[in-house]
Amino acid sequence: MKILLAGAAGMLLSALVLAWIATFCRLIRFEPVAGLIKDYGSLIRAHTDLLMMALFCMALYAIRVPLPVEACWLVVIGGFTNPSLFLLRAVDPQPQIGPLRKAYRVASFATTTVGFAWTACAILQAL
Repeated sequence: MKILLAGAAGMLLSALVLAWIATFCRLIRFEPVAGLIKDYGSLIRAHTDLLMMALFCMALYAIRVPLPVEACWLVVIGGFTNPSLFLLRAVDPQPQIGPLRKAYRVASFATTTVGFAWTACAILQAL
């Protein structure tokens, strides 16, 4: 279950990097960074989603219910891949949605869904 804490730390650091990128886009305009971001709102959504996923990981760890390690890995992987979809949109708001991007979306949602559903079932079984 320590993967939940390691993942949460990684998500917090990633959210911090995105906060600085957002700062360089708006408050302290730095053109090389600002030029990369085409959809500022999606950048903020990625930042917020990373923070939420980090909190979920910490909460799952904090309840001290034994959770399957595999489910914890799925939660952490999903915690990074779901916000990355917003980040991709921030860089390219109108991409060509090809089979690779569709597969990545489906894999991200499926991984996150299975991970959270599995942990929820483990929590319910522990009651």
